[in-house]
Amino acid sequence: MSVSLADLRGRDPQIFTDGCPTRTVLDHVMGKWGILVLLALSDGTQRWGVLRRNVAGISEKMLASTLKTLEADGLVRRTAYPEVPPRVEYALSPLGRDLMQRVLPLMEWVADHAADIVDRSA
Repeated sequence: MSVSLADLRGRDPQIFTDGCPTRTVLDHVMGKWGILVLLALSDGTQRWGVLRRNVAGISEKMLASTLKTLEADGLVRRTAYPEVPPRVEYALSPLGRDLMQRVLPLMEWVADHAADIVDRSA
C-alpha cells in the first residue's frame, strides 16, 4: 500500500473526518448507485434508457437524482441535442474518467472475490 490514512492525515488532519468534503465525495462516488452509474458509463457514452438497463434495479427517480449529483460534481457530462424527439446522452467527464481509471481495479477485485466473501458470511 503506498498511502495510508495516517499519511493523508499528515497532510490534513481533518481528511475523511465527519464534515470533511472528502466524506461528501465518498458518499456520491462510492454509494451503491453512484458507483454503478459510473461503472456503466466507463463503457462509453449512453442514452437514458441504455444506462437504466445497464444499471439493473435502479428506479427512474434514483437514476435522475444520481446523474444530477454526479453531473454537479463534475464527474458526468450531460449533452442534450436539439432534436425532435429530444436526445440526451451521458458520458464520463475527464475528471470522471480519471476517477474510473483508479476505481476499475477495485471493481475487478470485487467481481473476482464477491462470491467467496458472500459464501463465507452465509
